[in-house]
Amino acid sequence: MLINMTTNPYLGEFIGTMFLILFGDGVVANVVLNKSKGQNSGWIVITAGWAFAVMVGVATAILFGSSWASLNPAVTIALALNGKLPWDMVLGFILAEVAGAFVGAIIVYVAYKKHFDVTQDPALKLAVFSTGPAIRNIPLNIVTEAIGTFALIVGVYALTSDPIAKLVPGAISVAFLVWGIGLSLGGPTGYAINPARDLGPRIAHAILFPKESSDWTYGLTVPIIGPLLGAILAALLFL
Repeated sequence: MLINMTTNPYLGEFIGTMFLILFGDGVVANVVLNKSKGQNSGWIVITAGWAFAVMVGVATAILFGSSWASLNPAVTIALALNGKLPWDMVLGFILAEVAGAFVGAIIVYVAYKKHFDVTQDPALKLAVFSTGPAIRNIPLNIVTEAIGTFALIVGVYALTSDPIAKLVPGAISVAFLVWGIGLSLGGPTGYAINPARDLGPRIAHAILFPKESSDWTYGLTVPIIGPLLGAILAALLFL
């Protein structure tokens, strides 16, 4: 039986998140890996690349069947809390988003394989796949991620509501929102603001580099708990 891509929201979430990570992790690889043409080009390039990643991710998610274009378990839960997404679709969305992030990270690895080979610093290789703190303090890192995700959810609601959405297309406005979050709030933790964005690629890192630390102590707390807390607080605000 053929899948009708225009009516399959789970496929849309998978493909959209895959493209989100392909562009997002891709720009990090370009900036931090050895002998890349973009090496050491800096934080502005990374935040801009992630903004474009969101725009492409949203567009492809819609194209392949998800009108919600969540791409993020925190956004998915916020949508369900506000009655914009049926609860019976939440688990499927989250699984599709994590799987899409995993596949996107694998594709980035293939694209930059030779650059991973000539990069000796394990921390730089991990940075391509997942976020990490500038100053490690798990409780405060969680707070930072919660604040960033709160800003994301409130911003998404604002930018996609009438009459704002009529002025600027949603994918473009949300891309600029994520760019702004990265520039303003991304310094302490690298602004995961998305559990799937961190978890899927971190799993890929653990498989691809089994002898190197994937820092699960951080990965299973800050980029998961923080975004979920921020999303719930934002959803409660609108309730």
